[in-house]
Formats: sequence, C-alpha cells, structure tokens
Amino acid sequence: MVKKLHDKIAQFQDANMIRAQGLYPFFRPIESGQDTEVIINNKRVLMFGSNSYLGLTNHPKIKEATKIAIDKYGSGCAGSRFLNGTLDIHIELERRLANYVGKEAAVLFSTGFQVNLGVLSCITGRNDYLILDEYDHASIIDGSRLSFSKVIKYAHNDMADLERKLSILPEEAVKVIVVDGIFSMEGDIVKLPEIVQLADKYGVNIMVDDAHSLGVIGVNGAGTASHFGLTNEVDLIMSTFSKSLASLGGFIASDHETIDYIKHRARSLMFSASMTPGSVASVIAALDIIESEPERIQKLWDNTNYAVKLLTDEGFDIGATESPILPIYIRDNDKTFMVTNYLQNAGIFVNPVVSPAVPSDASLLRFSLMATHTFEQIDEAVEKLIAAFKEVGVPLKKLA
Repeated sequence: MVKKLHDKIAQFQDANMIRAQGLYPFFRPIESGQDTEVIINNKRVLMFGSNSYLGLTNHPKIKEATKIAIDKYGSGCAGSRFLNGTLDIHIELERRLANYVGKEAAVLFSTGFQVNLGVLSCITGRNDYLILDEYDHASIIDGSRLSFSKVIKYAHNDMADLERKLSILPEEAVKVIVVDGIFSMEGDIVKLPEIVQLADKYGVNIMVDDAHSLGVIGVNGAGTASHFGLTNEVDLIMSTFSKSLASLGGFIASDHETIDYIKHRARSLMFSASMTPGSVASVIAALDIIESEPERIQKLWDNTNYAVKLLTDEGFDIGATESPILPIYIRDNDKTFMVTNYLQNAGIFVNPVVSPAVPSDASLLRFSLMATHTFEQIDEAVEKLIAAFKEVGVPLKKLA
C-alpha cells in the first residue's frame, strides 16, 4: 500500500514560491534581546513588529527575578499543575492577577493559546453555544473547534448582526460570547458596552480575551472590562504573558466556582507541564513594574498618538485602529511582501499579514508601538515606509 502523507505535504508550495522571489519574511532569526532595536544578520534593525507593548522584556528587574527563581526552583516543574507542578509562586501570581483584573480567582496555563483551547473546550456542552466575532484570534477559533458546542460567528464588531444571531438561539441553552478585547490585527477595541446590553437581554455570558489589552488599556492596564467600567458584567477574563508582561504563559480569571471547574476540566491545563519558575517570576516582576511605573502606559499612548498622526498625515490607510497596533493597509499580497522586504533591507522590522490570514485585498503591515520607542525612531520608520511605498508603487492618499 502506498503511503500518502508525503505526497500531500509536497503539494504545499506557498512558502517556496515566496522564497524563490527572495521575499520570504517569516522565521527571521534575531540575534539580540527583544527591544526597540534588534540585531539581524549583524545589522541594526528598528523593531516595529513586537508585542512587547510596555518594553519590559529587557528590564533588569525582570531578568534578575527570573534568575533568582531559577536558582531556587530550577528550570522547570517536571509535571502539570494538576499533579506535581504547582509551586507557591504559581499561587502567588494567580492571586495577583485575580486582584489586578478584579475577579475572585485565576488559574495559570503554560501559554495564552492553551488558555483558550482548554477553557473553550470545557465550559460549554453539546446543547450549548459559543458566539464568536469573526475576527477573533486563532486560539479562540481552535478552542471552539475542540468544544462539542455549536459555534456561531457574527460580523466583526457588528452589533446588529450579533443581536440577529442571539435572537434565534434557544433561551434554555448556555450561551457564551467570546471576543478579543483589542483585535490583534486590526487594532480596534471590542464594543463591550453594547455586548453587555445584548448579553443581559438574551441571557448570555461573556468571555474577553485581553491578550493585547492587558497593560495597554483600563485602570493601570487592567484590560478591556476595566477600560469600560464593566468588570462585574464580564464573566471570564483571559490574557497572555507574552506581550505586555514580558514572559510566556497565560491565565483565566473568574469567580471561585468557575475557576475550580476549569482547573478540573481543562485538558490543556491538566495534561500540560506547568509554567516554568522563571516565567512565573518574570510576570510577578512585570506586575510590580506596572504598578510602580504607571507612566510606561502613558508613554505607550504618547507614542501611539504620535505615530497615528504621522501616518495619517502622510496618507497611510490605518483602518479603524484604536490601539498601539497600527494596521498599514496595502491590500495586495505581493506588494505587501515587497514592502516588507524593502523595509527589512532598510533596517525596519514589520510583520506582513496576507491571505489566508486576511483576504488579499485586506493585506497589511502590522506596525506596533512600544513604550520604549522614541519619537525619532518612529520618524525614521515612517520616512522609510514612505520610501518603500514609492519604490513598490503603493499609492498614498494625502489629506486635503
């Protein structure tokens, strides 16, 4: 019998086609720490593709806390939280996070992706419903696929479409709306007040993914629910540590009973090794810094507002962003790769987002700000963006 797997895999040629053009932009090896400037191929490159919104990945207090934790606990936990992998600092961090986002309890997962896989696959059942924004993160989509629940999608941030979908669902079913707080590619913020109103009207629970919101919006960076003053109306709040909190891992926060249920039902928690000691300690240190240096969040927004004005004044299309995530639309896959390559050679790192992640006519550069960027660095990036668009032939729409 002929085995078929290799033949199937050989049909995938997308990456090779881009490599053949000399435009492949993925898996670029960085030879330095994640900062506003990085080293690639021994050259200085300005980093505008990072999720380190508060610029904490190289903070000396975080690095020192990580080293101390490794000295005390070792490099790993050698087991899941469910069995032998719970440390006292796991419990400490869970208490800190629950207090930070305004919930009774929290539980840690090894990654943010695993939070959504584990939580969404267990909180609802066969006769229940998960209702998703069509632009929700891939981890939400994949978590919903692992659930036995029925999955309903509504048009992005379209409250009329959401209400149409909710109005036909059975009243007796468990229903949970799951949304990004800040959408990871578009940079806009979920319409949480309207969602809360609809959830009350139709008897629906709410889960918010604050991966790109924590440390960015809300009181002292406490996230989307805090930003709108709706913490008590949101049932579950999750986030990751790989962005503003400068580490690796994730958490879900809710009431005590819900968290206890998740701890005993979420397979990606029960059957995965727990967060490493160094990662836990670095998050605790990051929370300390956020509390003691609130001006970091203000600097992030100063940079964001500066870059938004500069880009829009120059005629770049940045969509409806409301955050440090600035989508610079090119609306052509090939030209998106070409602009990315030009910028890389010019010393600017940005992330191309092309189909199938988005439709080809919505392809974009994901340009993201950090609190540690300087205005001079932003100026340099925008100057080179203008040159790249001109070289590749992407028109800019100057304001009248």
